[in-house]
Amino acid sequence: MIVLDTTVLVYAKGSDHPLRDPCRRIMGAVASGEIAATTTPEVIQEFAHVRARRRDRADAASLARDYAEILAPLIQVGQGVLERGLGIFAADQSVGVFDAVLIAAALEAGASELVSADRALADVGAIATVFPDRVAVESLLATAP
Repeated sequence: MIVLDTTVLVYAKGSDHPLRDPCRRIMGAVASGEIAATTTPEVIQEFAHVRARRRDRADAASLARDYAEILAPLIQVGQGVLERGLGIFAADQSVGVFDAVLIAAALEAGASELVSADRALADVGAIATVFPDRVAVESLLATAP
């Protein structure tokens, strides 16, 4: 099972960008059951926030609901995950608190990889990270159980 960061969701529904098609490929593979993936409610919230800056709120909410359904069950961030994430945040200057908690959530969920266009997540080294370019996505999908 993989965990997706907000960047994957944003690029998959965004305008022309080099990462758009690979991110769409990931989401298509998740929707078809080719790979197992999830995320946190906070990632869905952040997606809706980013999307609403460029589109109307109804569009952002609709897409966020679709993502929540496709990626269900979502990882719940409880106090233990928050504490672990805050520990990562305190120990590593390269990552923000949101991403540190996402890393902790992925670890607690037993994820094999965290997929993100944010290269700072890879700098932490706590979990295998995949930058969602074409080559990495095809490799990820080829090795999916």
